[in-house]
Amino acid sequence: MKRFSLYFVLTILTGILAACGGNDSQESSGGLNSTDVKDLVHQYSTGELQAENASITSEYLIVTEEDGSDKTYLLPEDEFFVSIAPFENNTHPCTNHNLTSCQGELVNEEFEVSITDSTGETIINETMTTPKNGFIDLWLPRNGDYTVVIKKDGKVAESKLSTYKEDGTCVTTMQLL
Repeated sequence: MKRFSLYFVLTILTGILAACGGNDSQESSGGLNSTDVKDLVHQYSTGELQAENASITSEYLIVTEEDGSDKTYLLPEDEFFVSIAPFENNTHPCTNHNLTSCQGELVNEEFEVSITDSTGETIINETMTTPKNGFIDLWLPRNGDYTVVIKKDGKVAESKLSTYKEDGTCVTTMQLL
């Protein structure tokens, strides 16, 4: 009887531990696919969703809820998020973008944005408007080197950026001159 009880308890514990292990890729992405995670990033960036904190690294969206709980979402493996705050007078230092607290100077402004890769191929060439946080959010191909040109009212800002694992997601150094 003792052997049966011990075997039963061990079988139950093994099942519980296996269930708690879960699927790492599902847990790290919160069970969301790439499109859903990108939509979640957009919602935090525009203020549609609120959280105590939502920051984004080259690999993860990390959300701290009002109750202090953390959720981590894996970003798409073939796309890199970067947020650019063009400015004229005021900026702040930033490496990894905070979707809930980073504030750019130029809010609800329209810009001509052009991005080319290292071979000269145009990746983006369009007019974009900054939302209330003053940032232009972009999804670029990972593991690349790019030239970014932003224009507004005859002023231009140009910068190089790259989208490798060690790169930051926040660009606050593009002053319009």
